[in-house]
Amino acid sequence: MELIDLLDTDGIVANLRATSKKQALQELARRAAAVTKIDERKIFDVLMDRERLGTTGVGSGIAIPHGKLPELTRLYGVFARLEKPVDFQSIDDRPVDLIFVLLAPEEAGADHLKALARVSRLLRDQVTTDKLRGTADADALFAILSESQETRAA
Repeated sequence: MELIDLLDTDGIVANLRATSKKQALQELARRAAAVTKIDERKIFDVLMDRERLGTTGVGSGIAIPHGKLPELTRLYGVFARLEKPVDFQSIDDRPVDLIFVLLAPEEAGADHLKALARVSRLLRDQVTTDKLRGTADADALFAILSESQETRAA
């Protein structure tokens, strides 16, 4: 499975306005609900439950909130570039401005872990993150994420 298979242009937020981690996750849950057709509150609760276990702020201004929902039949991704970075209690204490939400079915198991690893690899690439931070257009963000996957496959 390619990372781009998880994304849809409706799941890309180019200039997310949020002043806190909670507000960012609420908005991303709303966006994920539109893409997955799952209740927004269920998505938000799953993401917050995961944050209570430990931050998904992986460092370098990046967070990868994730969770499993029994109603899902496949993996979904939602990506946001924040208008202004927010405190995410990240492992390096830096505020977050790029967030990739990953939602998986309960039985996803290894596929969920593979997708998390793929997202992590993608967002560790400095060239990719510089491009993502340098655009405020959803279509351009989608193209960058698509291009990055194709480049890695080559």
